[in-house]
Amino acid sequence: MKKYKILFLIIANLTAHTLCAQDFTFSQFYEMPMMRNPAIAGIFTGDIRVQAAYRNQWASVTTPYKTMALSAELKKAVGFNDDYVTIGLQLNNDIAGDLNFGVLQLLPAINYMKSVNQGNGYLSAGFMGGLVQSKFDVTKGTWNEQFQNGQFSPDNYAGQSFKTTSISHFDASFGLAFSNTIESSLTNYYVGVGYYHFNKPKSTFLEDNFKLTPRLVLNAGLSTPTGYADNIYIYGDYIKQGGNTQTLLGIMYSHNSEESDEENASKRGISFGGFYRWADAFVPVVKLDLGKVALGFSYDVNVSKLTIASQARGGFEVTGSYKSFLNIRNTSLYQSKCPKF
Repeated sequence: MKKYKILFLIIANLTAHTLCAQDFTFSQFYEMPMMRNPAIAGIFTGDIRVQAAYRNQWASVTTPYKTMALSAELKKAVGFNDDYVTIGLQLNNDIAGDLNFGVLQLLPAINYMKSVNQGNGYLSAGFMGGLVQSKFDVTKGTWNEQFQNGQFSPDNYAGQSFKTTSISHFDASFGLAFSNTIESSLTNYYVGVGYYHFNKPKSTFLEDNFKLTPRLVLNAGLSTPTGYADNIYIYGDYIKQGGNTQTLLGIMYSHNSEESDEENASKRGISFGGFYRWADAFVPVVKLDLGKVALGFSYDVNVSKLTIASQARGGFEVTGSYKSFLNIRNTSLYQSKCPKF
């Protein structure tokens, strides 16, 4: 009995990323900036932005993995040099497997953007830290003791007991970034580096000292116009956590059906493109801009070694966002420069 219990707890800890496994990511990763790097929060047109994402993965293989996220950013101009402070909040809820293994994250963030390069560029430094809770439902398990005389019955005594099915820890991350505007071409770009779990928190159901492995993320993004109403967006992330690496690359083409309203941080049009998660999935994406609100849709086409079992089906993902300027004294609307993307 004990060996099955230990096996389960090892698997649970792998799911919780305590043994050098990777954190969860979204295919539309550009919609969750604070999950990429706390220092790229605030790089948008507007004073406030709220974004949400829902992901349903591996339904064709096993019990679906469901990931939900909600983020909010409030950007304010400070001083007389076009500097900005962004206050943010990242809320994540990840539910995986038959045991409903869940990870809930509540992560406040702050980012300071210092104007450089005659106001065209910004150096940013961001910090994010908060509470993380992990838990599972032991009643959802199937145990060896429930198989008797060649038959399984959930009414048979499972013989399993656990000291705890819920644990919590404090998690902390920071990041640096540089964003810039090339005025001659109206091109915007940014590069950054984020470092997550730098406090190496203990997060395990076992009575041992397993700790979360820090995650290093390199970020890049570029936006450039290709016509009066058209833009190209390029995104990329490189992630290294323990002995694992992951590369995410993508390009989006955007067409505005009417002239963008900069004073209301709104536009109407459609964007589409494709992303590639290296050796894992190809992801077609469609995004609808409906004024201040935008909706994004994507589907993972699995190309990894799991293709035979998954039949190339990975996961569906939908995102939504809202951004606007606020009627406040220190709005970014009337600043001479404002980081945009």
